[in-house]
This record gives sequence, structure tokens and C-alpha cells, in this order.
Amino acid sequence: KNPNFLILDEPTNDLDLPTLSVLEDFLSEYQGCLLIVSHDRYFMDRLTDHLFVFEGAGAIRDFPGNYTQYRLWEKSREENEKNARADKRASEEEVSVDQEASSANPNSRKAKPSYKDKREFQILQEEINALEKEKAAITGKLNDGTLPYEQLETLSARIGEIAVLLDTKELRWLELSEILEGS
Repeated sequence: KNPNFLILDEPTNDLDLPTLSVLEDFLSEYQGCLLIVSHDRYFMDRLTDHLFVFEGAGAIRDFPGNYTQYRLWEKSREENEKNARADKRASEEEVSVDQEASSANPNSRKAKPSYKDKREFQILQEEINALEKEKAAITGKLNDGTLPYEQLETLSARIGEIAVLLDTKELRWLELSEILEGS
């Protein structure tokens, strides 16, 4: 029988360029499943369409795509987290300034929520739900593992955009919910 599952541990370490080229050509035409452990990024990018990334502390990430796509996705995720932390810090500073101002003036009353606030709250809830549905749909497509590189790149970028939008909208939603609860 012909094998349909190959395990390769650092297959490029001791190969010269012509032999490496022959190996890459053979593996790119191989019809079975390849499990490759390698530090050769170019080799991995040419042959892989799915990664298991060992992140430490026993965590393993299942990523549909090659190494370059994973690094792009990871970079956008880190930027989104950095932006979210910066937004959170800014809102905490804003809240502390507001608290100082309200404690300095004990006679100040809490503002009654306007119709505009109530309407914005409802719209934000709908937008957040729609973004979460879109994110779930895109995640499903990415996990499918059958998309071409261009579509993977586009969808990965869109997931990053959605994460930023969700952070912003959820923060505003929380602000409005506090205003509405305080009335």
C-alpha cells in the first residue's frame, strides 16, 4: 500500500539546494497528509495550508493557513490588543477625571438619559450583534481550511477590523448602559 501520511522532522536540515528542490516538488504533489516540524519558513510556506502552533503552557493554536499568514494574523491581533488596552486606559482616565469632578461638586445631578442616548444604545446593541455574527461566520470560513491565500488574507484583516470595531462599540455601549441604569 502507498502511505497517505508522512511525518517529517526538520527535513531540510542536511539537504543541498537541488535535493531540497526535488523534495519540495515531490511533497507539493503528494496527495496524502504531511506533518512537518521545521524551522525553514520558506519550506513551510510552500507546503503547508494548516498549522498547529505550540504557544507554551500547554496551549496549542489550530490555525488554517501557512506560516506567513499566521504571522500576519498574530501581528494584527497584537495591534488590536494594544489598541484595546490603550482605549481602556484612556476611558479609565476619563472616568477618574469625571469622578473627581463629580466629587468636587456634590450638588451636581446625574444627567437624565436623552432619547438620543436610548436610541444610540439600541443601535449599538444591534451593531454589536451583527459584528459578532459576522466574526463567527468569518471564523468558521477560516477554520474550514479550504480558502485560497488571498481570501484568507482578506478575511484575517476583516477579523482584525471587527475586533477593533467591537471594542469601540462595546465600550460606548457600557458607557450608555451606565447612564441608562443611573436614571
